[in-house]
Amino acid sequence: MATGVTAQVPSGDLLADRLKAVQDLCDRGEPLEAVMKAVGPGGRDSAFDSEVLSGPLGGRMDLAVKRGAARRRELVALVRPYLAAVDAGVKRDLPVARRLICHLIEHRPDEELVDGETLTTVVAAAAEPSKRIRKGLRWYADLPYRDELSPDLFRLRRADLVPVTHIDDIVWVDGRLRVTGFAYLAGLSVRSRRFNRATVVLRGPRWLPPVRLRTRRVFAPEATHGAREPGCNYDWSGFTAELNPFALRWRGAVRAIVSGVRRRLRHRPAVRDTTTWRAEIVFWSRGARATGLLRGASPGRTERPAGLKLRPGWWARPVWTSDRALQVVLQPNRAELTGVSVDGDRLELKIFLPGRTLTKGHARLGGHRMAADFAAVAGGTEVSIGQAVSALLHEKDGRRLWVEPKGDPAASVMLGDLVETRAQVGDREITVLGDRRDRVLVSAHRIRPVITSAVWEGATLVLRGRYPDAAGPRLLSLRHRSGLSYTVPIDRDGDDFTVRLAPASMDRFGEPVPLASGTWNMSVRHPSGEIVPVRMDHAALPGLDEEPRAFDGRSYRMLSTRFDVPVLVAEEDRPADEKGVAGTHVLRRVFYPAQRTEPLNDATVYVVNDGRLYADSVRSIYEERLRRGDDREHIWIVKDGAFTPPEGATVVRANSREHHAALARSRYIVTNAFLPAWFRSREEQVVVQTWHGTPAKRVGNDLPHMSRDPRPPVYHRQAAEVRGWDVLVSQSPWATPVLRRAFGYQGEILESGLPRNDVLTSPDRDQLAARIRERLGLAEGKRVVLYAPTWRDYDRKNAMVKLDLAKAREALGADHELLVRGHPMQAFPAVPDIAHDVTTYPEMADLLLVTDVLVTDYSSVMFDFAATGRPMVFYAYDLAKYTARRGLYVDLPEQAPGPVLSTSAEVVDALRSIDQVAAAHADRYDAFRATFAPRDDGKATARVVDHVFS
Repeated sequence: MATGVTAQVPSGDLLADRLKAVQDLCDRGEPLEAVMKAVGPGGRDSAFDSEVLSGPLGGRMDLAVKRGAARRRELVALVRPYLAAVDAGVKRDLPVARRLICHLIEHRPDEELVDGETLTTVVAAAAEPSKRIRKGLRWYADLPYRDELSPDLFRLRRADLVPVTHIDDIVWVDGRLRVTGFAYLAGLSVRSRRFNRATVVLRGPRWLPPVRLRTRRVFAPEATHGAREPGCNYDWSGFTAELNPFALRWRGAVRAIVSGVRRRLRHRPAVRDTTTWRAEIVFWSRGARATGLLRGASPGRTERPAGLKLRPGWWARPVWTSDRALQVVLQPNRAELTGVSVDGDRLELKIFLPGRTLTKGHARLGGHRMAADFAAVAGGTEVSIGQAVSALLHEKDGRRLWVEPKGDPAASVMLGDLVETRAQVGDREITVLGDRRDRVLVSAHRIRPVITSAVWEGATLVLRGRYPDAAGPRLLSLRHRSGLSYTVPIDRDGDDFTVRLAPASMDRFGEPVPLASGTWNMSVRHPSGEIVPVRMDHAALPGLDEEPRAFDGRSYRMLSTRFDVPVLVAEEDRPADEKGVAGTHVLRRVFYPAQRTEPLNDATVYVVNDGRLYADSVRSIYEERLRRGDDREHIWIVKDGAFTPPEGATVVRANSREHHAALARSRYIVTNAFLPAWFRSREEQVVVQTWHGTPAKRVGNDLPHMSRDPRPPVYHRQAAEVRGWDVLVSQSPWATPVLRRAFGYQGEILESGLPRNDVLTSPDRDQLAARIRERLGLAEGKRVVLYAPTWRDYDRKNAMVKLDLAKAREALGADHELLVRGHPMQAFPAVPDIAHDVTTYPEMADLLLVTDVLVTDYSSVMFDFAATGRPMVFYAYDLAKYTARRGLYVDLPEQAPGPVLSTSAEVVDALRSIDQVAAAHADRYDAFRATFAPRDDGKATARVVDHVFS
């Protein structure tokens, strides 16, 4: 929200500070006038003008163009004087679309820019996949007004010829470094070897001649599959480059001579030094030429390339910078670790400095300088360092070890041939390890499990290693970046351990499901509550099997990333023509429209939350049709292997070719949310929208941003979707006008009640509840309290459970079971062991069936649970804030069928006396149920099936 605050620029007016100030204003949505004040007059600093027009100001200009005539008038008035002062060379070198917009703002009349479509047309064309035209040896963008304006405005320059690089492998083969990957210029297809050259070049210190590697193009279709530009073919963008280390050795020797002479002239002894070359790739592609850094390593082995020992004390090492760019270093071992011992409270380190004898100096561990003893030995100097173990135990991060001889540059201590050390000190350990460049790291932390072997036995991954922590049961946690996690028992045998896990069949409340796509990190929860990361044994890294394994249409890889961090990577095994933006573009723009012209099949497609669940009202409708013997084809859309529907259903992977065909050619579609943006309902199709509950909070057109002028893209997206609905299912007469207004829906609404709630009043509900209790691990006879809050769109990444579960457990005692159900739009809740985390349980109606008391806030679950007649407590700790930001359809203080409380202590007190609380709200409960859930009588599903499919 705009505040009108002017950004503060630190003194010195540095380029980065000025850019950050402008970016902050744009991110906060401040008025364009405030942004232009931060930008200042044009022409003062060409570098700043170039960066700000290419970045934040350029993006703000595009946004203003889309937001109507008033914003365009403001844009022209404020930006035109600035552009007039900007150097012409800066404007010439901008990206082509930005260059064209700046030219139009400067030279076209106000009426055309403000009230016409000139700027809007250019911005819309620039957002489409880039079209490029070659004339002679030059490339031009195919943008509007190309026939009216100078061709120089449309010429592609350095800012448009963006190199895209990726390194698949870096290995030493017969003493030569081989680098394999792909590299191309975005938007320029590379369909063959013709007119397509690339050379990898290593550039070191300025005066050293560059090293040109022998490079050849190879076939790499994966480049096309992973590209972001639809319609482009990069199959021949692959490359293989080989480096003879002799080219580094003689250049390093020349640099050493020059450096030694300079030091001698300053009366200092010569010191061996590291020489670094950055890796670049030079393109000649169909008349276009560009240069870019080689960056972007494949996870796993490529992230930790091995070094080659050229001669004693000298190594050639490919390394990665912090911004993932490749470098090659010629590195001397000026200091090598020769001994490590832990004696009582002292860590003793012995370091050998080859060459001349040194008598004075210091050691440094990270940023801490330490005393060191220098002693002459045969062939050089031995340095002894002593460090108090108690001091190390207070450090949190590993620190690099350095030696600083007096008068010489600091030398990083290398591990050399010494075996790595892990010394146990109580429940913690002191480790002296080498990093990916063999530099010594000293750290102290809680004892970590170290994997020494990772072997696939069929579909089972078997991890073995050492974990010399105190005896007792432990669980290995696999955690996804989304917050989803699984636990697997660790089989311990003394200091050794074994873990067996089947990534294609993980247990989720007794149901086998595959790991979701993405990266899964490994850790162990210590009895103290501390999360202890798992690490790979460095000696096991060269033999680690990182090849993918495919099971049931999914691929799994055991990797060691960031050198020694073990992860499990899962992904769908998709056909090549469905991968990437290019595959998606063809499916949506070519295949799907063609399928819409084919005859309809008498089939039904079922979609729940984009294919993530087998649940909700859609499931109820499907199962009711099966009970009636409906033998027509039933198609379930499944995203990322999230579930397996019962036998008899056709399973279609979301976003696949079959998915597009099913939505194009099936007569019936039943869903509980929006369908894909590319879907358009056919005249003969019937789309049944059950929605996912009666809204308590504002949705659709009733959200504040939906009334903005001009309308946001999501407004038009919703309008196009809603026009295709044929039947909208409503829970109650109260919900009908709310849904109709919120979605702008003019079609048929069926007030049947929600099919998903039929189970709550089913005659078999007691038997079903018993089975669900067993599946959840809930003890019989205990009262079940479910805490199910909704999500906060202004605080989605917050994983904190607002209800004080520890106080609730203490107050309610052992005869209560506590369940926590996070919202799928909110970060996964951090639920302690004293409660059951049921966030990933697939069917919410099952949870309501076993719940005795519901604690919620503004969730639609309140309307569903009303069918049970059981008590509810409303924990509305942010009622005022939520009402102001999101808005509610329900006046909770006046209508809620239970107490509306603002503190966790009040909620706990209400739970302790829930029978009295329920009795006090009995009349309001009856009125609430009559208003919001009058049709939830166990027959809602039958009403829908009778109406639509009979």
